[in-house]
This record gives sequence, structure tokens and C-alpha cells, in this order.
Amino acid sequence: MHDRTATPTAVPAPTDPAAHDGHRLSAKKFALHFAEMVVAMAVGMVVLHPVWMAVLDTLGAAGVMHNPYSGALIMATNMTVAMSAWMKFRGHRRRPLAEMGAAMYAPFLVLFVPLSLGLIEAGALMLWGHLLMLPAMAAAMLLRPHEYAHC
Repeated sequence: MHDRTATPTAVPAPTDPAAHDGHRLSAKKFALHFAEMVVAMAVGMVVLHPVWMAVLDTLGAAGVMHNPYSGALIMATNMTVAMSAWMKFRGHRRRPLAEMGAAMYAPFLVLFVPLSLGLIEAGALMLWGHLLMLPAMAAAMLLRPHEYAHC
């Protein structure tokens, strides 16, 4: 027979902050991780650009870097390599690395259409490609907020 007068076991209320410490997302950590990836991208551009230039110059193909299509893809690659290395260092799995890599290339690929139609210039491709990477990165991060808010 069940005793209805027994005191129920204390369970923390769902609004109790202590009840969710291990699962709470941190906007500060999320934003910090975003900033770290942007810094890694910038480092990738600065460090890897001269490497590409030396290799292409040695091959007699320095003009490849000056072509807006290949130049944009090389720059996206530089950013992706550095950012992926940082993400791997931070313990991310392959799928988030691939998603973030796609966020680096997608803006340029989309902008190749208006570039090829003569609607934008090469400078606009580079400017808008880089600016559009930021919301593309944020979208990739928001797909898996726990992946980025606990690092």
C-alpha cells in the first residue's frame, strides 16, 4: 500500500539555473568562437596567399591569382584551411568542418553568376563574398548551437 502522506523527493524546478548548468548555451562562448574563426580566416589569408603566389609564379601561372574566379576560390581555400585547422584543434567533428567550409565557398559561387553576366565587377565579388561569409558562417553555427556554444 502506498503512503500518501510521504514527503515527495525534492526536484529542482525547471527554471532553477543550477538545474541546467551543464546544458545551458552561452551566447558569449558562441560569439567568441565566431570571432576566433574569423581571426583564423584572416590568418589563413595572410599566411597562405604568399605560398600560393610563390607556387603559381614558379609554375609560370601567376595570372591564376588575378582571375576573379580562381582568385576567389583560392582565397576561400586559404580561409577554409586555417579555420578548419582551428576548429579541429578545438575538437570539432568532420561535419561541422564541412559545413563551415561550405559557408566560405557558397557566397563566391552565388556571386559568380552576376559576375559572369557583367552585373558586378571583380572588386564587388571580393567585397560581397567576404561580407556574405559572415551570415553564412552564423547560419552554419546555428544549425548546431551546442557544437559552438560549449567550446
